[in-house]
Amino acid sequence: MSEWVHVAELKELQRRRKKLVTAGDRPIALFLVDGEVYAIDDTCVHRERSLSKGTLLDGQVICPGHQWRFDPRTGHPEDQEGCLATYAVQVSEDGHVLVDPAPVSPRRETTPEAAAAAPAPNPAAR
Repeated sequence: MSEWVHVAELKELQRRRKKLVTAGDRPIALFLVDGEVYAIDDTCVHRERSLSKGTLLDGQVICPGHQWRFDPRTGHPEDQEGCLATYAVQVSEDGHVLVDPAPVSPRRETTPEAAAAAPAPNPAAR
């Protein structure tokens, strides 16, 4: 049984397209992509950076640490190992954004080998 938690208003996301929220004791990043709201772990599986502080570009979340790209729909990184947990989202008719704090898909940490092989951060991208 779902325990939906009110975490934001849709109008908050329409302006910035991203927002850090808490559901239960979990930091969750909300992203507005093509009119849909998606919820993923806020903490990157690679360098534990806050993804809500990253960039949303072409429907991908770019981590501010090493610019890993994640699909907010699935939590999967582009060309990397690991996976962010994803969460079910409901948006009410009056614009309340609700999240179920129980993950739909589990978090899977990246391996040390994949983390070591990640490209160096691009200072210009910060």
